[in-house]
Amino acid sequence: MDLKKYKNSLFYFGVTGGFSALIYWIVKRGKELEKLDGSIVASATHNSWNDFIDSMKENFQDPLAILLAQIVTIILVARLFGWIFKKIGQPTVIGEIIAGIVLGPSLVGMYFPEFSAALFPVESLGNLKFLSQIGLILFMFVIGMELDIKVLKNKASEAIVISHASIVFPFALGIGLSYFVYNKFAPEGVEFLSFSLFMGIAMSITAFPVLARIVQERGIHKTRLGAIVITCAAADDITAWCLLAVVIAIVKAGDFIGSLYVISLAVVYVLAMIFIVKPFLKRIGDLYGSKDSIGKPVMAIFFLFLILSSYATEVIGIHALFGAFMMGAIMPDVSKFRLIFIEKVEDVAVILLLPLFFVFTGLKTEVGLINDSYLWKVTGAIILVAVVGKFLGSALAAKFVGQNWKDSLTIGALMNTRGLMELIVLNIGLELKVLTPEVFTMMVIMALVTTFMTGPALDLIDFLFKNKNVSEEEEQVDQNKYRILVSFGNYEKGKSLLRLANGLTKKQKANTSITALHLTVSDELHSFNREEKEKDTFEPIFEESEQLNLEIDTIFKVTNDIETEITDVANQGDYDLLLVGLGKSIFEGTLLGKVIGFTTRIINPDRLIDKFTGKEGLFENSPFDERTRQIVAKTKMPLGILIDKEFQHIDHVFIPIFKSEDAFLIDYAQKLINNNNSKIVILDINNHVQNNFVLQSAVDSLEQKHAENIEVVAGKKVPLSFLDKQDLMLISLESWKSLLDSDSDWLIGVPSVLIIKP
Repeated sequence: MDLKKYKNSLFYFGVTGGFSALIYWIVKRGKELEKLDGSIVASATHNSWNDFIDSMKENFQDPLAILLAQIVTIILVARLFGWIFKKIGQPTVIGEIIAGIVLGPSLVGMYFPEFSAALFPVESLGNLKFLSQIGLILFMFVIGMELDIKVLKNKASEAIVISHASIVFPFALGIGLSYFVYNKFAPEGVEFLSFSLFMGIAMSITAFPVLARIVQERGIHKTRLGAIVITCAAADDITAWCLLAVVIAIVKAGDFIGSLYVISLAVVYVLAMIFIVKPFLKRIGDLYGSKDSIGKPVMAIFFLFLILSSYATEVIGIHALFGAFMMGAIMPDVSKFRLIFIEKVEDVAVILLLPLFFVFTGLKTEVGLINDSYLWKVTGAIILVAVVGKFLGSALAAKFVGQNWKDSLTIGALMNTRGLMELIVLNIGLELKVLTPEVFTMMVIMALVTTFMTGPALDLIDFLFKNKNVSEEEEQVDQNKYRILVSFGNYEKGKSLLRLANGLTKKQKANTSITALHLTVSDELHSFNREEKEKDTFEPIFEESEQLNLEIDTIFKVTNDIETEITDVANQGDYDLLLVGLGKSIFEGTLLGKVIGFTTRIINPDRLIDKFTGKEGLFENSPFDERTRQIVAKTKMPLGILIDKEFQHIDHVFIPIFKSEDAFLIDYAQKLINNNNSKIVILDINNHVQNNFVLQSAVDSLEQKHAENIEVVAGKKVPLSFLDKQDLMLISLESWKSLLDSDSDWLIGVPSVLIIKP
């Protein structure tokens, strides 16, 4: 019996031990063969430590080890700079571009040359270049998918006029500028036609991804202005990339006549993609578009077509990126289908591979080359021509087609955004040797300045016109109405908050306005599925409002800073009460997380900064999660925070009174009694109701009017049998903190809680 118990162990040790002995015997006999082979000479005595050090040095210098070290460094620095620029209200792409320049010869290479040479040796740049090109191909594929071609049909007439004016105007000015700088700055042997065309197209680019994010974050995507500017950017992107393909063909051919062969092949390629490949892909999309997931064979087909499309345009001579962009644009017009592809591709492209492109660009950008006042004057002239051409060209065209001045200038500011798309064009120009390193650096600086200025320019336009124009969505607010803003993250919390708002206003609907607000992070949303996302988000909320016979308004916004956006909407909207649900605690996770503010995934930089600057004690456990804590700090009106424990009804409510300052809670008790006929129990914890005149008067007044609905109970102990019968606990913010600090036994059994900040 015992032998059977250990038979597996005996077999294991017998087999491994026996074969280990056999291997040792064979190796020992093999050493004797070396003596018979005269070519093998016994080696001298080795220094094991030196051998180990030499081996480690070789490992560090291995191309794969260098590439992996580069990727780790690039991702960390890019995310850090992206976060910093996001915090100052700029697109993260600017921070990532700056990170690339910092890691290049402009900063690290200048002040830490040995480190730069070790991390980015010249022989390793080829690997970095090809990986970054793969990232760009995937990124352009996503950009093509994000473009909603259907939107061009709705605003085609206005948008195409504005878009083409925003290309022609800076294109002409760019060619004009090239006339003055050609002799001093054009590479040797490059014809004026090639140089001038590249300068023109570099001035004409608009960064559609950055523009779309800004439009979403500023909440203007559902306005007439938002529709026009998105359409303009889409038309601009398509036109500019087609022009770029022609320019590349002319540059490679050397003259316009020679380029006609390349252009003819490109036209054949485009026709084949539209009339052969697109219908084929559409049939696959129709078959698999309704499924929740896509199988690997189907994914393989689409990725194969992506590579073939990029390969075709590279061989034709109009660059692989055009093929990737074209493939994305002809993807099946099924939102779920596109979203699955974007989710699979975007994270790898944007987080892992695209920062490699920024650093590769930074390694070729030497700000030190612009080393005298004349070169800075030329850089200034390039920036001026770029801004005047794109900003004024778009704004004047928008005004001509009938837009007011505010909208026209807004369109001009947005179309002047260049960002990553500009860097792609400039890298192509440098690769084709049409641009010198000096001109390349000047143009990179121009791309940064024009992208950076977009946010401040929009703020300035809003400031100048804030009293002159009223937004088309603005409504006159009835000052007599009691206005509640319900902000929810998921629909379950949204329905609970809606039930709560209904309980406070049920019998006063004529004098009540309830607005449901949902915010989503910009990185999680794409332009083509925005309306579908909004519809899906609010559908359960509308169903709940119908059951409650409650009319609601809705606000749907895209943002990178949810807590700030919630408080901005609430503070600017003149609401009487903001209701939010309590999110997951920032301290959920490990013991380490509870002590220093880590989550199980990543450090929260805001929380860490607060700790080091003394705004939050290092070992103090906040009663709220990070987002709620920020909302509490920033709101200027009464705030209700719901801790939802399967909240359904509001018939039985109890209110613990810890302090005399809790008197304002009696107003909410009255609302619940008047509108919902709720039964209210007031727990007089420290005899404040009896001893405080204001509290006693308020409670007495309620008892006289609603004797059957209100009861005052003295004492600190609350039996669990009482808590089981309650639907909601109503408590002030300060009393909630005191209750947590007291660590009361009955906290475990409390029902849903509404915490009120007056």
